[in-house]
Amino acid sequence: MTNLNKFILSIDQGTTSSRAVIFDSNYQIVSIGQKEFTQFFPNSGWVEHDPEEIWMSVLDSCAIAIEKAEINSSQIVSIGITNQRETTIVWDKETGKPIYNAIVWQDRRTSDECQKLRDLGHEKDVTKKTGLVLDPYFCATKISWILDSIDGARDKANAGKLLFGTIDSFLLWRLTNKKVHSTDATNASRTLLYNIHESCWDEDLLKLFNIPNSMLPNVCDSASNFGETEKSFFGSKIPICSLIGDQPSALVGQACFKPGMVKSTYGTGCFVLINTGEAAVESNNKLLTTIAYQINNRPCYALEGSIFVAGAAVQWLRDKLEFIDKADQSDILAMKANPKEDVYFVPAFVGLGAPYWDPDCRGALFGLTRNTGPAEITKAALESVCYQTCDLLNAISKDLGDNELSAIRVDGGMSASNWTMQMLADLLNLPVERPKNLETTALGAAYFAGMQMGFYPPIEEFAKSWKTENQFNSKMTDSNREKKLSGWKDAVSRTLSNKHPI
Repeated sequence: MTNLNKFILSIDQGTTSSRAVIFDSNYQIVSIGQKEFTQFFPNSGWVEHDPEEIWMSVLDSCAIAIEKAEINSSQIVSIGITNQRETTIVWDKETGKPIYNAIVWQDRRTSDECQKLRDLGHEKDVTKKTGLVLDPYFCATKISWILDSIDGARDKANAGKLLFGTIDSFLLWRLTNKKVHSTDATNASRTLLYNIHESCWDEDLLKLFNIPNSMLPNVCDSASNFGETEKSFFGSKIPICSLIGDQPSALVGQACFKPGMVKSTYGTGCFVLINTGEAAVESNNKLLTTIAYQINNRPCYALEGSIFVAGAAVQWLRDKLEFIDKADQSDILAMKANPKEDVYFVPAFVGLGAPYWDPDCRGALFGLTRNTGPAEITKAALESVCYQTCDLLNAISKDLGDNELSAIRVDGGMSASNWTMQMLADLLNLPVERPKNLETTALGAAYFAGMQMGFYPPIEEFAKSWKTENQFNSKMTDSNREKKLSGWKDAVSRTLSNKHPI
């Protein structure tokens, strides 16, 4: 069988849906399967998923993709898994059943616990070891909450009867029929428990958060031999050769392999990563130092800025305000807005991420007049994503000093919006490059899975395949840009809670 008859299956397990994408030997998409799943909001600021529903959505999406591709599972060379990071699952080692719903990365229930740890002076040491800040966003306080809130959970954990995993780890464990409990360095680096400089689970951090080491998965390279699927799932055993968090996977899919290259992904949230190579750059501007990917036991680092609400703002316009029926209608509505209306929307539905890290503030609209309507609010929602990206790029520039950014590569659902991408280029005053293949998150995991099997070539060759579909350049005057950014800063300052001033 030639490579023309072989394929890679990428499982892209996201925040609102699970997707399966099949790629051919030329990185081209053959088919896509997708299944949405339920979002649970038990209390204000709480966000949960049902792990069993996620599991079934993954199997269903894979079955759809394989059927659409009209191939046999034996033609699939390997599987790559990319996943929503920080979302936390704890399950029973014997029964395999989760003991509680998955607590999603957006969840803010442990805000007070994080504040207590900050007040006790722990954040500096935590940041030094993990590159992260003490925030509910990450896994550690979520794990502790589950162990403390579910009857008998802590006793079971201490007895070695419970396992923890991010979504990749949970899916791997299920797909291998309970044989493999592993993760990769990118996901481990988002737990607040992993020392990114020494490449190990940190005993001091485990004690701080009161989490038994026995719960934790084995940490591997992002491209590695993770085992193979149980035959019953797809009809044949398939090697699983890549695990990588969704944002690092997009960095790989965008071929940002050289230090200084930057990508921004617009999904439910927005995530900007800049490759810093072998240097774990410490941020002085509230960005995160994280692992971009790891190959041959050598981590490549990145600086990251995280925006909690990007595409979620468009979903809010559609589902709650009912301004639009479909997400792609937001462009058309925004173009109808009165240009004289200066409306600012700060989408702090679950607080604000980088560079503010304020879990307690909530969303707000500013500049409303009697003339403000759906078009103006929609325009403000799209602009809010661009403003937040500006905040992140400004922080990155401060951290990197004289290293000027030459361009930003974009992907994710909102990157298909020409209006939003032009506004982004206007406000950043920087070229915005959109690739031909917007499925960069799925492509990153697929590439590593194929590279590990020798199906895809080395990194240098893969990078040559990256092509621009459209480049957006700034058309805005400096004075107008300065005015708009000043208005945004004022809106944010009025939104932040008293606990977290700018």
